[in-house]
Amino acid sequence: MDPLSTGLAGIALVQKSVEFIQSNISTAQSVKDIAGAIDGLFAGEQQIQKERFGSKGVLGQHKDAAHSVIDSKLAQEQLREMQTLIDNRFGYGTWREIVAERQKRIREEKERIAEQKRIARRKKKERDEMLLVGGTIFATLLLFLLAVVGYVKLV
Repeated sequence: MDPLSTGLAGIALVQKSVEFIQSNISTAQSVKDIAGAIDGLFAGEQQIQKERFGSKGVLGQHKDAAHSVIDSKLAQEQLREMQTLIDNRFGYGTWREIVAERQKRIREEKERIAEQKRIARRKKKERDEMLLVGGTIFATLLLFLLAVVGYVKLV
């Protein structure tokens, strides 16, 4: 996907999510009713930020610098609007709770992945050590057998 269409996908996702939230906020009984749109809002904003800051060294990136900055500003503006709408509908601090919970889950996921990598490295190290020990034992036995066979031939 080229950089321009990635940016468009991000801003389009933000706008689609905002439209859904705006049209359903008054009838939503709980935040769960609009949770998918909130997730889409965050995902779109993340795509925009990744496009803006994540593609270092891409030659064509500088050509659409204004586009990426404006998309980022629009996404931030839309996030603030959604914060106001959600806080007004479900009570002050609801948006802050959503953001805190999202950050907590992201952190936990990163920790889970890091732990899985640590376990995999430890298992690989144990496996390598076992292979080394097994190879050493095999080589020792082979040398011993060769020595016994050589001794038997001498006797």
